[in-house]
Amino acid sequence: MTRKYFGTDGIRGTANQDPMTAEIALKVGKAAGKKFTGRGNFRHRVVIGKDTRLSGYMIEPALTAGFISMGMDVILVGPLPTPAIAMLTRSLRADLGVMISASHNSFQDNGIKLFGPDGYKLSDEVELSIENDIDQSEQLQLASPEMLGRATRLDDAKGRYIEFAKSSFPRRQLLKGLKIVVDCANGAAYKVAPTVLWELEAEVIAMGDKPDGFNINDGCGSTATEAMCTRVVEEGADLGIALDGDADRLIMCDEKGELIDGDQLMALIAASWAEKEQLRGGGLVATVMSNMGLEKFLNGKGLNLVRTAVGDRYVVEHMRAHGFNLGGEQSGHVVMSDFSTTGDGLIAALQILSVILDENRPVSEICRSFEPYPQILKNVKYVSGDPLANDLVKAAIASGEQKLAETGRLLIRKSGTEPLIRVMGEGENIDLVNQVVDDIVGEVNRVSD
Repeated sequence: MTRKYFGTDGIRGTANQDPMTAEIALKVGKAAGKKFTGRGNFRHRVVIGKDTRLSGYMIEPALTAGFISMGMDVILVGPLPTPAIAMLTRSLRADLGVMISASHNSFQDNGIKLFGPDGYKLSDEVELSIENDIDQSEQLQLASPEMLGRATRLDDAKGRYIEFAKSSFPRRQLLKGLKIVVDCANGAAYKVAPTVLWELEAEVIAMGDKPDGFNINDGCGSTATEAMCTRVVEEGADLGIALDGDADRLIMCDEKGELIDGDQLMALIAASWAEKEQLRGGGLVATVMSNMGLEKFLNGKGLNLVRTAVGDRYVVEHMRAHGFNLGGEQSGHVVMSDFSTTGDGLIAALQILSVILDENRPVSEICRSFEPYPQILKNVKYVSGDPLANDLVKAAIASGEQKLAETGRLLIRKSGTEPLIRVMGEGENIDLVNQVVDDIVGEVNRVSD
């Protein structure tokens, strides 16, 4: 079935434009309320959090009104990371958790992410069920006047998440002696991330911690790391931590200001956990975008890399189905099911910091577990049709795969949000990878003209 509202990570769009309007948010609240008030004869509740975007002030009350109209009590927690909403949904025995955020996008966008009572993102089936009722919300049976919900604010929500995050850090350790730059992306973690690090006795230099409704992810955070890297070198810090707008993503840098991506972070955690016999599943779960160098590193330690489609929800689904407790994406989503049901940038950082303390060596030596294979990614626009179905394009792809053989790989896919063909090549020989990618891009361009 074609989706009208839900994408791979909830509903997302430009604020105050369809589908990210107050009217649609109201309907989402009513439709989701209908779905989750049928779970039993008790007072139903929903936790609503948000990041720091200006449009959150519009989306939050609209969602609240929708849920209240269906008889659900609403617990408002204000700006908090996405993983905090997942945690609070379980902790407060809520029926549903809602995060208002467009993650790493700029302030113009916003989104609605939904979590079930178990703290996991909703399945495709549940999302489709809700989607079917969004446009029919005027026909839904509303709660009677005496059964309307109430809205309350949970004043200690930040404190609850701070203690939860700290509890994931080994009790025997403190961060004393480490100088850390933390870039909060002017987003949801602008208070909690520096607080957690400081309470664990690190010397903390916070940046991206002064949101104004407009500056989320603006030249800061995990998708714009230059400022963090520069600050680390200027301050003589041991490392840098960069979160994205809703803090479910992490990118780090070492004392030299050189980046450490999600693949390197997962490699370090996997090796550490395997040594301590804490790693389950015999390896980790990542997406097709993860570097071949990660796979080679894991294989050398007798561990496996299982690949899924792009998207952290697919990683989590495979982890749950097959008993893994570590997974993630090269972009910085790191999922550790021993602690959280979704990617948590802050808790992932704490796990890395624990390894750094154990090793007692410079971060540049500790966090480079493998030499990544060169990767080339190019996007090709097309107007209509399916260029990947063209025989000439198919032939170019087959030829490229043969040339790379055992020394590399190709990943060619359509974008899920734009009319683009994404052509990614990876291999030991960068010149050969460039040639293969250029040949495929050229054929796609020819058949798209």
